[in-house]
Amino acid sequence: MRRVAVIDYGMGNLRSVSKALEAVSNQVTVEVTSDPSTILSASHVVFPGVGAIRDCIAELQRLQLDEVIAQAAQTKPFLGICLGMQALLTHSEENNGTTGLNIIPGEVTLFDKPVDADGNKLKVPHMGWNQVEQTCAHPLWSNIEQNSRFYFVHSYFVSPADEAVIAGTSRYPEKFAAALHRDNIFAAQFHPEKSQRAGLQLLENFVNWDGQS
Repeated sequence: MRRVAVIDYGMGNLRSVSKALEAVSNQVTVEVTSDPSTILSASHVVFPGVGAIRDCIAELQRLQLDEVIAQAAQTKPFLGICLGMQALLTHSEENNGTTGLNIIPGEVTLFDKPVDADGNKLKVPHMGWNQVEQTCAHPLWSNIEQNSRFYFVHSYFVSPADEAVIAGTSRYPEKFAAALHRDNIFAAQFHPEKSQRAGLQLLENFVNWDGQS
């Protein structure tokens, strides 16, 4: 039986994520944990998160989970969600600059006074449902229609150094990376656990994924 470890470092919708994962398969055991050995022995790892990236990185370092995440992201199917996606990058301009885990090279940038086509100011954070354009064929997009809507809550967006790792884009109003992929890693800016059918399908695809793109 597959076993999914949801990394618990005190930040994230852990119950929502774990319940959504349990809902998509009766062939998977889900454990919310901060124990390194439990994380590294799992078949799949989920790195969720909400809140400030500086607090996230500080807690990961305090719990010595930064090295665990780096190792898990090299060896098993790995899913980053929202802040868990942003923390994978090299650097964020949040909190006057915060160093990330540098697992995927790139920057995390604030939405800078976005306006729509009519010149109306858009609110930051970007919150609510938005379409995602799939920019590559990937197992986690299986059975999800192009331009499906997913639920977002974020003030910052990722800009990877290599655009080839972008798996999906959205607009607010300019195009930004909504999902990334590399080898056994997939990361989403949106919250699949809050995204109804399309989000649950993505989570089902993840627990059935062997980590091969």
